[in-house]
Amino acid sequence: MSDSQLARNRLRWRSRRGMLELDLLLVPFFDEVFDSLPRAEQETYVVLLEQDDPDLLFWFSEKGVPEDKALAALVRLILDRVQPK
Repeated sequence: MSDSQLARNRLRWRSRRGMLELDLLLVPFFDEVFDSLPRAEQETYVVLLEQDDPDLLFWFSEKGVPEDKALAALVRLILDRVQPK
C-alpha cells in the first residue's frame, strides 16, 4: 500500500466519529467528495477532523458556525451536499 493510500485510509477512519449524526455526514462526504476537493479544502477537512465532536455537532446542526472562514465554508459545503433541495 502506498503512503498516499495509507494516509487516505487514516483520514477515512478519522471521519468515523462514533456519533451516528456525524458519521452520516462525514463518511459519505469523504468517500464521495474528498478526492475531488482542491488541496486547500482537503487540508481544511483535516483541520475539521481535529475539532471536538460537540463543536462539530453544534455546527452541523446549524446552531452556530466556526469562527474560521475556511472551516465555515467546508461545513456549509458538507451540509449543502446532504440537505434535500
